[in-house]
Amino acid sequence: MTGAKSAVEWLSSVAPDPEACRWEWERNPHGVALLPAGRAWDVLILPGELGYPTLDVLTRVLDQPGPVLVDFGDARMGFLVPPGTAARWLGTGIRTAGEGTWIVVPHPLRSSTGGVRWLVPPDGSGTLTDPALLELAMHEAAAGLQE
Repeated sequence: MTGAKSAVEWLSSVAPDPEACRWEWERNPHGVALLPAGRAWDVLILPGELGYPTLDVLTRVLDQPGPVLVDFGDARMGFLVPPGTAARWLGTGIRTAGEGTWIVVPHPLRSSTGGVRWLVPPDGSGTLTDPALLELAMHEAAAGLQE
């Protein structure tokens, strides 16, 4: 199952009440819901100045990276990675959201007015970014920023 319905189902499946999550997306004027990280995915949060070049590197080596969020002003980017990644991550300057944390998630197919939007929306397949590839892409991106 891929496409619009499956992206909504995949994301909302982590909510304590998936139906309430879908209701929130439909009726919240900002088009966002608060979802727990650590169940189907963790989030690695990079500063925008590193996140954009990292995403560029990833898209050169992958047909489809996992979902990527960006906040208003493009100050931070969140890469969805496998659960458990946040607990093991040691990178300096990278924030994490894993088990026990909650993140603001926009509807996967609609524009959000809540300040958070998808750069790479989920497709419902459950594809996540491999943290080892993300780390390599971050190193390559950081090296390019220093040139």
